Amino acid sequence: MKACLDKARKAIKDNKTAKQINLIKVLNPIIRGWANYHKTVTAKATFRYVDNAIWLSLWQWAKRRHPKKSSFWVTGKYFKSIENRNWVFAADDQERFYPNGKPYVVSLLWASDTPIKRHIKIIGEANPFDPKFETYFEDRMTSKMRDKLKGSKRLLSLWLNQGGNCPICRQEITGDMNWRLHYIVRKVESGRDNLSNLRLIHRGCHRKVLGWTLDVVKPAAESGLGKA
Repeated sequence: MKACLDKARKAIKDNKTAKQINLIKVLNPIIRGWANYHKTVTAKATFRYVDNAIWLSLWQWAKRRHPKKSSFWVTGKYFKSIENRNWVFAADDQERFYPNGKPYVVSLLWASDTPIKRHIKIIGEANPFDPKFETYFEDRMTSKMRDKLKGSKRLLSLWLNQGGNCPICRQEITGDMNWRLHYIVRKVESGRDNLSNLRLIHRGCHRKVLGWTLDVVKPAAESGLGKA
């Protein structure tokens, strides 16, 4: 936490005369990187403390730039009300516009907006090369892909390339169904996590694959799945 705040305060100090939008673009990667790195071990109270400390530094930055202006004037110039949140350090981007013609608003990230996702420890006896743990590791992979933006994009790519259908029963896969990831070349046989080796199938169909040793064929519409 101290390293994050020191880095943020230094960035604020080094950008005394910078445009507000440029300062926001410098600070956001610092806040995002720290929050994502610590979201598995940090409590929300710590995130809120970091937000408050950075906000106070930004308030001092804004007041220092306009020593003869009132606090009310400074607030109106540098802070906005966005949705249900007040006192948001934000600026209009004069190079990007919404469809209605209004400038795009760039705001400072809040570390406390990062969802806390506790790391789930792997069970001690689990072995990725033991067939009895194959389902366990596929479940972990599915969970990880649900939680990560990159994983969501991979799931979407799989779904689209399969035509939205399960390769076993050829029925539609929807978001409210129980589905899972399946490895064409099993992990125990050195199967990789790249898209060309993964398929989305219904959970019931997956049990059939495991129990009846059915083959999961590649969808006819498949193209470009070799890129992970």
